[in-house]
Amino acid sequence: MNIPPEFLQARKEFHASLLKTTLTINDKGVPSNADSSNRSSIAIAKGIAELLKAETIAERQAGQTSGNEFEGICAEYVKNTFLKLGHLRPGDWDVHQVSGRNRLEIAKYEQYAHLIALDRAAKADPELAAALGSDYTITPDIVVVRGLESDENINRHEFLVDSSVSTRASLRAAAGGKPLLHASVSCKWTIRSDRAQNARSEALNLMRNRKGHLPNIMVVTAEPTPSRLASIALGTGDIDCVYHFALYELQATLKELGMDDSAELLAIMVDGRRLKDISDLPLDLAT
Repeated sequence: MNIPPEFLQARKEFHASLLKTTLTINDKGVPSNADSSNRSSIAIAKGIAELLKAETIAERQAGQTSGNEFEGICAEYVKNTFLKLGHLRPGDWDVHQVSGRNRLEIAKYEQYAHLIALDRAAKADPELAAALGSDYTITPDIVVVRGLESDENINRHEFLVDSSVSTRASLRAAAGGKPLLHASVSCKWTIRSDRAQNARSEALNLMRNRKGHLPNIMVVTAEPTPSRLASIALGTGDIDCVYHFALYELQATLKELGMDDSAELLAIMVDGRRLKDISDLPLDLAT
């Protein structure tokens, strides 16, 4: 008997979780990730949902509700898959959804710890606050964090460090730093022009405000329409890559519907390595 790979099973469980509450079809036949005013969006989303066997009939949830649920389900998926790759990416890892929308959540991590002092200075000086705006405030949806390593662990196989050397290394717990932000994952249930811009702004702020290593910057979306996916996936320099929650089903649906132009645009993003399937994300995190 052939045993399916674990990542295939994890992908199915990810979709099953979405089908319970988030990915639904209302009594008019409109999937919850479709634009109800766009026939192409409805047709594509419906095709994807049928391939994923959406059977739940429910009214569309408010945007923030579906968005929060999508973030939580994505976080669980990343945790369940990436943490199986310790043999490829050893380390003390933590994956979690960021709750509460604390605008200084990012300052918990080594590369952005200095933002606490910046925020304190801005609160004390209205002119400085006006000059800075909110460009330094970043709130990821999901974070992948690497814990610091003890000297005992660093020296496990050979005597490599003591108090005389490597005293400011970010990975070393004895240096007194904070955990390292390995990745920031932004979750967009759907893509509208403002959401695409928000994701790019978040990415640019992560780049501009860091001290040290730049974390991976990724976006996960359930947007069904290739033209809207292109608004965030095409181009380089800010987002590492966009991951679609059901890329294989999207490709099959466009072929089934005979939407050749949309299929061609999607192929440009996929062949250009700007758009991948959700199942590619954990292995990309291990690079």
